[in-house]
Amino acid sequence: MARAVPAPSLTARLSPYLVAPLLLLVAVLLVLRAAGALGVSPLADWRTATRFALAVMFVFTAAAHFGRQKDSLERMVPSWMPSPKWVIAVTGVLELLGALGLLLPITTPLAGIYLAVLLVAMFPANIKAARDQIMLDGKPATPLWFRTLVQVAFVAILLWATLA
Repeated sequence: MARAVPAPSLTARLSPYLVAPLLLLVAVLLVLRAAGALGVSPLADWRTATRFALAVMFVFTAAAHFGRQKDSLERMVPSWMPSPKWVIAVTGVLELLGALGLLLPITTPLAGIYLAVLLVAMFPANIKAARDQIMLDGKPATPLWFRTLVQVAFVAILLWATLA
């Protein structure tokens, strides 16, 4: 008699959709807006709080380029690009510079455009991760349709927060 295979748990089914940078962005934004509501005047408006939350998110994602996820990120680099190690290091540095640019009002508009372009330029890696089912920290790649929506949201949020 064949044994029934148990259905995957809810956590296992949701795992590919729990995009850490998105969750971090939302959590930090809510904390910053709460601080704004409690009287921290620079955080009293949504655009400024969003810029700061985006800066935190980009520092977080840049750190992955130099930490334990580095090897997984290198496997995401499409074969038509040069040295994956170099690409991951450079994009990590660019994310850090962009995060810094989001914090400085004089560079905010340029940083927003630059980071939006960087997100579009890095999207082929997300396509490869989804198609090749590359694991990141033991977690399956985000399905491409959902990752596309998240990437579009990141670009839209960046442009909204930095170009007003």
